[in-house]
Amino acid sequence: MASNSSQLFLLAYDIANPKRLQQVHRTVRTAGIPVQYSVFLVPGRPKDIDALLNRLDGIIHPSQDDIRVYPLPKRLELTRYGRQHMPIGLDLIEDEGLRQAFLHLISAPEPDFVADS
Repeated sequence: MASNSSQLFLLAYDIANPKRLQQVHRTVRTAGIPVQYSVFLVPGRPKDIDALLNRLDGIIHPSQDDIRVYPLPKRLELTRYGRQHMPIGLDLIEDEGLRQAFLHLISAPEPDFVADS
């Protein structure tokens, strides 16, 4: 994929020190949307992710902390379990393809069955 093409990335981190954890959270929150504790969806180009990781590199201790970034495919198959905590109507992504992929990620799952009344 071209480096100027926008896409969604999943960024997750495990930070050992509470002060660094706060700094990492604040930094990632400037670029991404939290979907769980320490897990963010980050829309952008690969060079945007590189810039974010460069900022995080100045905060973390590589021997103690872990940050992982996974590019998500445009056509994403997803299975969710449990409650959804993202607010309905959240629309922070301008790119229509990314917006649709993001909405698919945060929308309430369709029920697998219908209960008899």
